[in-house]
Amino acid sequence: MKTELGTQFGIDVPIYAFSHCRDVVAAVTKAGGLGVLGAAWMTPDELAMSIDWIEKQVDGKPFGVDLVFPGTGGDEKSPEEYLKQIPEGHLSFVKKLLDDAGVSDMSEADRNAYMAEYATKMAMTNKKSQEQLDVVLSKPVSCVVGALGVTPDWVVKQAHSRGIKVGALVGSGRHAAKQKDAGVDFLVAQGTEAGGSVGSIASMVLWPQVVEGARGLPVLAAGGVTRGSHILAALALGCQGVWIGSLWLGTAESDLNMEMREKLFRSESEDATLSFAMTGKQCRILNTDYMKAWNRPDAPKPLKWPMQSILGGYPFKRAERSHNMDYWSYSVGQAIGDMKGHTTVKGEFERLLNEYLESLEALNARTSYE
Repeated sequence: MKTELGTQFGIDVPIYAFSHCRDVVAAVTKAGGLGVLGAAWMTPDELAMSIDWIEKQVDGKPFGVDLVFPGTGGDEKSPEEYLKQIPEGHLSFVKKLLDDAGVSDMSEADRNAYMAEYATKMAMTNKKSQEQLDVVLSKPVSCVVGALGVTPDWVVKQAHSRGIKVGALVGSGRHAAKQKDAGVDFLVAQGTEAGGSVGSIASMVLWPQVVEGARGLPVLAAGGVTRGSHILAALALGCQGVWIGSLWLGTAESDLNMEMREKLFRSESEDATLSFAMTGKQCRILNTDYMKAWNRPDAPKPLKWPMQSILGGYPFKRAERSHNMDYWSYSVGQAIGDMKGHTTVKGEFERLLNEYLESLEALNARTSYE
């Protein structure tokens, strides 16, 4: 299963994994793929420690980091200034919602302290992005991937000067052309089935459109990939590998607790819905009672990003502390319908590769008639 991009990275199989969990990233890289750490929310110190930990685990094998770059972040503000921008009506809405559901609260002092800390993590500012990139460029990272917007020229130049490849997520063929012109090395075509911030084009339509728009740049296929047959389809459509995120949430290496994982396992693909209530941007999330409440007539309009993300930290922390997963949520794609039990990263790799071979053999058998 060698592809040109995979050969450049020196990986055995063209499986690329996005995860906020360093354990997943390391396990994917050790299994022969390339793990990419979702680090936009980390402080520079946390990012440095995570990269150092991964480096020790993977014994020189390649891994990457996913960031939000300047030009897509917010203004420079203190945590307290961010919190002052949250309207009292929005805070009262989520507080009453959880109070009515019997979800135990925290003290006002604890709430304010937690929200201030959360604001520091969720506010993607120019200064923070620069500091994060400085950390990445000082480490043995193989690639850095831009999660939102067109990658700035200075990011590409600095990364290339250190021999680090630059990737970018895109949701349309039009976006692919812009990223190509920006000088990135590869693209991730993320269909609307994926979790987190997504566009509106389905993977089967999007992938070949991005391959065309990329004009020769390698493309990875993302959005709903959970089976070996999906890998075969992605390669057939011109992609050079798959970018998988949601699938790893149910593995032993995931940083989600058992209650959260069990909530995912009980869900179906249609439970991963589009909403602005998680982050203020169009985002595919687990549609729990908390998320459904934002569609009620009395619900306020979701705030702009990153303010809605900062607001969401408070109710999710309450739900987690109270073990009430009906008022928790998480960014997850329609792949959730294929996640039905506890697994491991290594186990998922073995399953995907076996299914790929079975699908390839079945395809050859179906198309061998004269």
